Amino acid sequence: MALCLVPVAVGVSWTVWDLIRRAGSSVDFWVPIVAGAAVWVVIFSSLPRPMWLYVVGHEMTHALWALLFGGRVKAFKATSKGGHVVLTKTNSLITLAPYFFPLYAALWVAGFLGAAWLLGWRRHLFWFHFGLGLTYAFHLTLTAAVLRVRQPDLEGEGWIFSGVVIWLLHGVLLLMAMPFLVPGLAPVSVLSLTGDRMLMILRWLVDLVGMIFPNPG
Repeated sequence: MALCLVPVAVGVSWTVWDLIRRAGSSVDFWVPIVAGAAVWVVIFSSLPRPMWLYVVGHEMTHALWALLFGGRVKAFKATSKGGHVVLTKTNSLITLAPYFFPLYAALWVAGFLGAAWLLGWRRHLFWFHFGLGLTYAFHLTLTAAVLRVRQPDLEGEGWIFSGVVIWLLHGVLLLMAMPFLVPGLAPVSVLSLTGDRMLMILRWLVDLVGMIFPNPG
């Protein structure tokens, strides 16, 4: 299953890269995003890592995705050294969700949109993008840090399968978010570009199979 998902993940990643290149001239988007990410990298590199905050988010993400699938949370524990959550339902998405779903970035977006609706914060997009860059960098750096040690979540699902699923779904979330973050980028354009990339990869795979196993006739 992991091998079958690899071409899809490549197509999604290719589309994300194309969209990033298209958004390269959007100064209002990139300057605050990069600034927020840079601030977090400095904090991450020079101060003690907020592992308790990360672990709370990690276990809350398990719980949130279990609720989305109709499960319930029976126990929850989080410390700076680790945590666990007891759920009534689990599957691969629930198990791997903390590695591809940036919870704090999602909470920042939800909070800012709520404030924009209630208080009219539509002129503060710089701080919206700045906070998004910071929280997303928080997710990437600390997830990379914890992946350097033993992770029962990934061992239970299999490292290859887990890696491909995390790669694919992380890309899908970026594709879903890009039209709402980059000015002038329509969701229809994202779908169209993704479909084009998938077709190109499929044709390449068909040609490759034809070269390896030529038709005797």
